[in-house]
Amino acid sequence: MPSIQSLQMTTRIRTAAQRAGTLGVFALASALAFVPAAQAELQPMNVRIAADLTGPPHPAGVAMEYIRANLPKVIPGSKVQLYYAGALYRIPEAVEAMTAGDLEMTWGQFGKSAQIEPYMAIVNGPLLITTPGAMNQLDKFETVTMLKERMLSGHGVRILGTAHLSWYIGMGFKSRVDSPDDLKGLKVRSTGPAENAALGAWGANPQTMAFGDVPPALETGVIDGLVTSLGGFNVTKEQAPFFTVAGINGVVGDYYWLGVSDQWLSKFNKETQDAFTKFIVTDVIPFQKKMNFCNDLRMLDKYGTKDPSKPGIYILKPDEAAGFQDLLGDATTKWVKKNTPKPADPWVDRFIEEAKAAVAAHPLGSDPLEQTNCEEMNPYFTKYGKWVRPKKKK
Repeated sequence: MPSIQSLQMTTRIRTAAQRAGTLGVFALASALAFVPAAQAELQPMNVRIAADLTGPPHPAGVAMEYIRANLPKVIPGSKVQLYYAGALYRIPEAVEAMTAGDLEMTWGQFGKSAQIEPYMAIVNGPLLITTPGAMNQLDKFETVTMLKERMLSGHGVRILGTAHLSWYIGMGFKSRVDSPDDLKGLKVRSTGPAENAALGAWGANPQTMAFGDVPPALETGVIDGLVTSLGGFNVTKEQAPFFTVAGINGVVGDYYWLGVSDQWLSKFNKETQDAFTKFIVTDVIPFQKKMNFCNDLRMLDKYGTKDPSKPGIYILKPDEAAGFQDLLGDATTKWVKKNTPKPADPWVDRFIEEAKAAVAAHPLGSDPLEQTNCEEMNPYFTKYGKWVRPKKKK
């Protein structure tokens, strides 16, 4: 849509032209050359975003609310509908729907996407990317670039970028679990199939389920505990108050991806596609990372504990974390190679190489994200302080 100022100027010029005849026509043509046309090229978008995580205060949920509030400001006339906790599709179903052009956008996750595209499991694995700076290099990895190309060519899904699941992904239970021995026989919700291998190596009985199903499963005893981020802990802290983490990205290595249906996006002109992509990549994703960073700090400040006998977030000491690492060995790597086509094997090894190099090049404290002023994010935490799970229709 043209700006109000442009329309007003054009109207004034046309009126003057009608009064002045030929000279007025010339003036009209000259003046119109200076009227900005970029805004007129943008086409309103109707976007449905499917996710299986919960809404705010989950940082990713806040980021999706940010999309709903701000996309109409970037592309006037646009509308966004959000579907949390698998209300519309689970991640594998969402990928299929985007391929068919029946869904516009998904806040996806690599591990869960592996059910549709096995290669997506390549970037999974605990104790690999263990600094925020290394996480922020993910979109530059050769492995991730390959996966983006594969999702586009094979599934018609255009991945616009990756976002942080959390710095601290851990395990929550009704009592403290701080060694593999404590996990033996317990039914534990996993974030995805690749993480099942790690939980299995530690003696647990992994259960893959969408996060929206977790709170009632914990309440009814269907599962004993869960693997999740601090954002997830914030939602389940009543049912699983003892949360254990093994440092940054220690228990689970998995990441969000934000993607759209290429069939849908291709219907818009280049100006609209560029404006939408720029909004997601340069605004939404950095915003989500800041929300995630600040949420982690808020959670640690409010619920952190150095006494494992007390409820709250407990960070394993290096010698305690070593027990998990030693028992894990290469279980995840073997699982990924077993469950992906043979040509994927070199990519599994390549991701591990890239992860180690990124951690070495970006140690703790070196990334600008770690200098975020969280006071600037507080209004969002205040505004989106609580998410109420919608009641299912009878």
